[in-house]
Amino acid sequence: MKFSSTSKAVFLALLAMGMSACGNVSRNVAKDGSHAQELVWPKPDDVTPMHRGGTFPEIDHLRELHAGLNKQQISQLIGWPHFEEGVWGVREWNYVFNFRDADSGQVTVCQFKILFDKDKLARTFYWKPEDCARYMNPPPPPPPPSPVAKHEEQETTLATDALFAFDRYSLKDITDGGRAQLDALASRLLDENNRIAHISVAGYTDRLGSDEYNQVLSQRRAETVAQYLVAKGVAQDLIGAEGHGKAEPVVQCADQARGKLIACLAPNRRVVVRVDTH
Repeated sequence: MKFSSTSKAVFLALLAMGMSACGNVSRNVAKDGSHAQELVWPKPDDVTPMHRGGTFPEIDHLRELHAGLNKQQISQLIGWPHFEEGVWGVREWNYVFNFRDADSGQVTVCQFKILFDKDKLARTFYWKPEDCARYMNPPPPPPPPSPVAKHEEQETTLATDALFAFDRYSLKDITDGGRAQLDALASRLLDENNRIAHISVAGYTDRLGSDEYNQVLSQRRAETVAQYLVAKGVAQDLIGAEGHGKAEPVVQCADQARGKLIACLAPNRRVVVRVDTH
């Protein structure tokens, strides 16, 4: 078969391209693609015209690269190589990638190389400079959130019938038994002083008497208990007192003889000390 001079020229050009393609840029790429005798990097300016200046790869796609992918799969993730890699016998692809720093806006230029095994499957990946490999690594997980301080509430209920003389509320009206209870409570509070966030002293009465009277009586008894604890060493800035009058009754009693009704309503007459700790 005879060829025209034009056909011969085309054939020779294709042959030259094929021959040049058979020789990878790097020296003696191993058959298993694990290494090359000498890694050689093409000059960034030698990229094809369409890749002039390099490209900005999709970081998520770049991180999907792994050994075992074929050339078609790699091209779908990061595109075809940026240099004239040739047609036959090519077991090396080279890229020029740009990465923009999110904080400074500065662009870093990196070269990326893939070595393939004899079956044209990707096996090893290289960066120039090597520090550019950080772009293939996923960002470190965020540090675990600081543990939220766990608050606990301790509650102590003191019967005002045991704390105070009948219908009384001042420090001098606290009974001996009441002082013993408050002394024991103050001791416990001082033992946990470093853990205490707040101490709430709440006073309550029964439903007998007017709302105004009960409100004042419950407030004064709560304040007296708070003053007693402060006198025993509890920090004043941690403690607060509030009267609630006849609100939040513990028991409900039907109307009956006054003496029996007073006895029935006794659980409602109380001072509740709530301690928030952390």
